Amino acid sequence: MDSRVHLAVDIMSGDFGPRVTLPAALAVLAAHPRLHLHLVGNAPDIEPHLVQCPADQRGRLSIVHAPVTLPADCSPRDALRGSQDSSLHGCFRLLAEQQVAGAVSAGSTAALMALGRHRVSMLPSFARPALCSALPTEAGTSYMLDLGANVEADSLSLHEFGLLGAALARALDGLEQPRVALLSNGVEASKGNTAMREAAARLEADAAINYCGYIEGSDLFAGKADVIVCDGLVGNVALKTAEGTAHYAAGRLAQSFRRHWWLRLLARAAAPAMREVEEALSADLHGGAFLLGLNGVVVKSHGGSNRVGFGAAVEQAVQCIEQDMVPGLARYLDKQETQTQ
Repeated sequence: MDSRVHLAVDIMSGDFGPRVTLPAALAVLAAHPRLHLHLVGNAPDIEPHLVQCPADQRGRLSIVHAPVTLPADCSPRDALRGSQDSSLHGCFRLLAEQQVAGAVSAGSTAALMALGRHRVSMLPSFARPALCSALPTEAGTSYMLDLGANVEADSLSLHEFGLLGAALARALDGLEQPRVALLSNGVEASKGNTAMREAAARLEADAAINYCGYIEGSDLFAGKADVIVCDGLVGNVALKTAEGTAHYAAGRLAQSFRRHWWLRLLARAAAPAMREVEEALSADLHGGAFLLGLNGVVVKSHGGSNRVGFGAAVEQAVQCIEQDMVPGLARYLDKQETQTQ
């Protein structure tokens, strides 16, 4: 029985391609002796980067030749109709054929979602994948979903998002009973729309979910929940608003420091603390977004990721595979279905 962790990496993806993706992937390979990477991309662009790779690591690498790179602005339709020789197609082909347990790419989110859903089967009982990402909080990390894959979601979908997010929190953070909350316009049980109130009842009745009620947008970073559930419209707006607010606050702070010489001196003294805050908010240290619900681990790294950011995405995919996240969730769903028959 093969005990290795097999992971496909879209080497041609992102703004910088192999210059970033290959060194990042190889660094993770060196840290995980059981890891076997399937490097998907244009072989002539990949092979020169492997010359200095140690022999023991080189034996844990496979090159899957895929000469075509999908553009960063690739639409779902173009992705589905595009060349079967693209590196993203190659990653999902390996995942669909179960040659790998997961895939990592920094390509187009729209293409990733379209190809993932088209080429890879969904887990039982799940209708659509959900996009999930980590948020830094006062207590550590929270996972928020959906972030745009499903603009509208009924109560059943929101319940599914809770299951998916809890499985991710268990796999990455080792939480036995991650707290799951619904993002709403208030904490009272009467708040939210009909779908949200019905979802609250579903989550509360599910013994596998540690449901902790509603939270408001002002508590996104307070660490009151390990998993934050909402539909894709609310999630995407909330995330973009938070990012915009952070940029605005940083800009205003920089203006204030430049206004007077004594404030510039204060800025130097405060620089370490400011860097710490910047690192906490940086996507580079939080890896990528997860496409949850597929029968395999799929992580989407930011297109502009540097080596640290892409490496964090690869590391997260490895952790999810090692923690048996997808098979574990499938076993839970089978058990639930058996109990209801």
